[in-house]
Amino acid sequence: MKIAITGSIAFDYLMTYPGSFREMLIETDLDNLSVSFLVDHMSRHRGGIGPNIAYTLALLGERPLLVGTAGQDFAEFRAFLDEAGIDTRGVKRYDDLFTASFFVTTDRDNNQIATFYGGAMLRAGEQRLRDTVGGEVDLVVISPNDPGAMQNFADECKQMGIPYLYDPSQQVARVDGETLAKGVDGAHVLVVNRYEYSALKNKTGYSHEDILSMAGTVIVTEGEEGSRIYTQGEVIKIPTVPPLAIKDPTGVGDGYRGGLLKGLAAGWPWETCGRVGALAATYVLEQVGTQNHFYTRQEFVARFRQHFDDGGLLDAMLENV
Repeated sequence: MKIAITGSIAFDYLMTYPGSFREMLIETDLDNLSVSFLVDHMSRHRGGIGPNIAYTLALLGERPLLVGTAGQDFAEFRAFLDEAGIDTRGVKRYDDLFTASFFVTTDRDNNQIATFYGGAMLRAGEQRLRDTVGGEVDLVVISPNDPGAMQNFADECKQMGIPYLYDPSQQVARVDGETLAKGVDGAHVLVVNRYEYSALKNKTGYSHEDILSMAGTVIVTEGEEGSRIYTQGEVIKIPTVPPLAIKDPTGVGDGYRGGLLKGLAAGWPWETCGRVGALAATYVLEQVGTQNHFYTRQEFVARFRQHFDDGGLLDAMLENV
């Protein structure tokens, strides 16, 4: 299966705050909010939703096509992605702009406050799937990006008859209910976290049952509680995989999506897809940065089998290694 992944391409600035954000959030004064947090540490990493998902998918043996926009500072980033096994032909570089940047601060409770500078990403609306993927892909992932681009990609997928995975994630806060409804309607798969799902339902006015009738499969991630896959009238509960260490939660959801897509590409049952996603997410949690984890496919399969029984399905990952 050839998968195209559309989404933001960015540099991540990760900061850690030793206290708790909630100590500075005074309920009676939220209308006049003005807070500042002195952080202990900051690091810069390659990021962006599109590359994050693509990187994990490439580690698992696929060669995804990345579709997005980047700036004048993208050359080294592109070289890294190419070396990782990601097809970057779908990335357009704008030399008059910088690549988008994500600034996130994590407190001691793993709560996060983030801001995002759009940069070259804001020109993603100029891209057209017909020009970048044509008819060569079997599935398109529509992940957080310029809102106009996300809507365009969903419309194009419907016009070209290409199944798509709709992953509005952080853009649920920015995109209006009508646009979200159009993305959900006809999606092959919808993936959101629990809070985003509540916000999506609130904005669209849709119930859980409404959404199930519009999207083929609905997947809701629930942090430490794992995830739930709603498909064909059943609910599949996917547990998490215990981490060896917790370094930073940034990008964990993208790792989950990369693992999930590996399962879809292989044609595995949803339960296996979700469990592969759960382990892929844990690897991200164990490192600082969203593309700093690494494992061989042999190592991944061995660790998977410490927690789950795949019935031999994952043997396919070990072929031609």
